[in-house]
Amino acid sequence: MNKYELAVVVSAKLEDEARADVIEKVKALVTRFGGNVTDVDEWGKRRFAYEIQKMKEGYYYFVHFEADSTVPGEVEQRIRIMDNVLRYLCVKQEA
Repeated sequence: MNKYELAVVVSAKLEDEARADVIEKVKALVTRFGGNVTDVDEWGKRRFAYEIQKMKEGYYYFVHFEADSTVPGEVEQRIRIMDNVLRYLCVKQEA
């Protein structure tokens, strides 16, 4: 099992409950493909360096999980089409 960090930027226009739902869906995707979510780090609202979809701010979340090497690709494929996710990036952590 490899360790991964998934950075997710969620739209700042969402209410608290809707943002929590988006992160729950991301966590559900990881577990659906056999991963194990170890930690979710919420950084809160941050200003972007440049506008993304006419927005200047977004909420940053970092989801840490352990999974096989095929899981990040599957998760990214599903996150790509989620409406309220502006950006995402999954990286393998050093052991």
